[in-house]
Amino acid sequence: MDPKTLHKISYGLYVVCSRDGERINGQIANTLFQVTAEPPQIAVSVNKENLTHEYIEESGCFSVSILSQDTPMKFIGNFGFRSGRGFNKFEGVDFEMGKLRVPMVLNYTVACVEAKVVDKIDVGTHTLFIAEVVDGK
Repeated sequence: MDPKTLHKISYGLYVVCSRDGERINGQIANTLFQVTAEPPQIAVSVNKENLTHEYIEESGCFSVSILSQDTPMKFIGNFGFRSGRGFNKFEGVDFEMGKLRVPMVLNYTVACVEAKVVDKIDVGTHTLFIAEVVDGK
């Protein structure tokens, strides 16, 4: 197989957020999809080494902010190129806490979804979290 073949798949860009108690974190993800319509369920793929993965495991819930195409690279880098272990990714970022008490990023966002994990699949380096949508706007 040509190694560039998979690079032709189209992706969106998302900020996936979760919490562990009062601590919050978020990360960039490019793999999110709707699984079912009734009840509405989504799936997101998260690297097991990421702090957000730990928080989703702990809380059993997450939010997804769907980023617009004109989101600046500096903003994407804030959530994508640094770990939340030693850096507050939310400093200077507009967000609100949703019904599940997870942050929803509002900057450059075209829509937000909150979801409660109903299942997960180990896919090697990542976990595919399957979740029922609780709210969206």
